[in-house]
Amino acid sequence: MGIPSDAPIRLHRKFERGDRNKITDVQGVRVGQVTLQDGEINTGVTAVLPHCGNIFRDKVMAGCSVLNGFGKSIGLVQIQELGTIETPIVMTNTLSIGTAFTALTKYMLEQNEDIGVSTGTVNCLVTECNDGRLNDIRGLHVREEHVRQALDSASDDFEEGAVGAGTGMVCLGLKGGIGSASRKITADGGEYVIGALVMTNYGSAGNLVIDGIHYDTTKAAARAGESSGCAAGTTGAVSTGSEDKDRGSVIILIATDLPLSERQLTRVSKRAMVALARTGSYCGNGSGDIAITFTTANRCAHYSEKDILKYGMFFDENIDRVFEASVEAVEEALISSLYHAKTTKGVRGNRYMGLIDFLNMD
Repeated sequence: MGIPSDAPIRLHRKFERGDRNKITDVQGVRVGQVTLQDGEINTGVTAVLPHCGNIFRDKVMAGCSVLNGFGKSIGLVQIQELGTIETPIVMTNTLSIGTAFTALTKYMLEQNEDIGVSTGTVNCLVTECNDGRLNDIRGLHVREEHVRQALDSASDDFEEGAVGAGTGMVCLGLKGGIGSASRKITADGGEYVIGALVMTNYGSAGNLVIDGIHYDTTKAAARAGESSGCAAGTTGAVSTGSEDKDRGSVIILIATDLPLSERQLTRVSKRAMVALARTGSYCGNGSGDIAITFTTANRCAHYSEKDILKYGMFFDENIDRVFEASVEAVEEALISSLYHAKTTKGVRGNRYMGLIDFLNMD
């Protein structure tokens, strides 16, 4: 989906968008979500499947970058060491990563009777952001069945905005959430796709930048306080004083069908920082900013009768357009998460505007 053509905002675009303009334009990638929204509960689960087969037996080559490490994600160390992903990627709130890990482990054990018996264990990948500004995060409302439902419902189409794991997220003073976009590039006469999916919960109010234009979202924070009957900065309102720090985290997933090595995938992950900067983030002290990139073109078998395996990779001297298209896809995904997010009121009376409502303010 990304930003619709009739939207009141524009983003510079050098590369052609994918057919859906979502991460699922990369063939085989699927996304499933569960949204939990009831009064002070605003949370959920988003699950990304790198392909439709057995991911443990047929791993995807991957790389990651910890842009700023104020986060609690599970499973990144093995990506850094081995350069593969062997489970779906689950996104949820910070205090639910244990539940998500257990549910994902059970899911993998059901599919693979050899795990922990005739082979090693499994490196489940769970990522998180803190949705406590809108969600009763201490209530631990995400349960194992919600994670399983997200995994089982994964498809090539999904909603963006305040849905799934993004239901309670806040970004740059506005309502954050789930966003996605994709770009096409050509190489050696063939067409390839780079797709991005993000969970946005980063940045400080007043710093939002869209296509080089600065938007003062501190006005949205003040308006939210007025509409709740409280002065901005008091209990029950959005506090402009508490929003002046770049904090809260972002998870960035980049998928492609380009044959990239794990080293090159890590390099692509590092470039996600450029997209964050374009939208107004400086990756502050209290922000956990994680980027993960994988390719469906280089599969790594769990079992092999051969010692030497052959994989493709991109010629480094020509890889700049891969970097540029990735940054462009991530940037649109970040803004798309705001554009599709609806204004949400949650715990302690806190209320955050969606981007559309903000743009329509008097």
